[in-house]
Amino acid sequence: MSQPSLHLYTDSSPNGYKATIALEELALDYQLHHVRIDQGEHRSAGFLQLHPHGRIPVLVDQARDITVFESAAILMYLAQAQGKLIPQDPAGYWETMTWLIFHAASVGPVLGQRVHFEYFDQERYLPAIARYQELSDAALATLDRRLDGRDWLADGQYTIADIANFGWLHIAEVIGMRFDHHRHLWAWYQRVAQRPAVQRGIAVPEIATGP
Repeated sequence: MSQPSLHLYTDSSPNGYKATIALEELALDYQLHHVRIDQGEHRSAGFLQLHPHGRIPVLVDQARDITVFESAAILMYLAQAQGKLIPQDPAGYWETMTWLIFHAASVGPVLGQRVHFEYFDQERYLPAIARYQELSDAALATLDRRLDGRDWLADGQYTIADIANFGWLHIAEVIGMRFDHHRHLWAWYQRVAQRPAVQRGIAVPEIATGP
């Protein structure tokens, strides 16, 4: 049996789940390499050759001799290579890209800081907690308004923009960060979570647990 040409280096994390969900949605064969961040494996010399900043996920396409890191770039690479999960018409394509980059710029980084300060930082620095609560709720409110009357974020179809935003919201839900007061966003989250490929994607390499 031939080995898959796609190799994914990842851990149980919101950014990692974006890649595994996309691979499962596209029904692609891939080999999983579990990079255990809690054991410092993302700082090993071998992994730093794949990602010089030491972050997961990383996708290596051996058939094309291409290495892609950063979750948004991996989503774009997979979607464009397969011609799926991203609209082909210019208007739909750029609508999808806009909401993908909105996540990369305004949702993921803010939620990441909020999770750190509110749930894991032993110092409990209250001004930082309040600041990131405010910023994250504003970003989620923007998503909520966008989803008023829509099933999906872009072009009336499920795309990589939905996958990207789901990754961090899945972790928020796992650790008990409530966002169900954004009722359109919460309904969207449940729609995405019910997809079989999403359920498979969030189960590898391990199921995430709360703090």
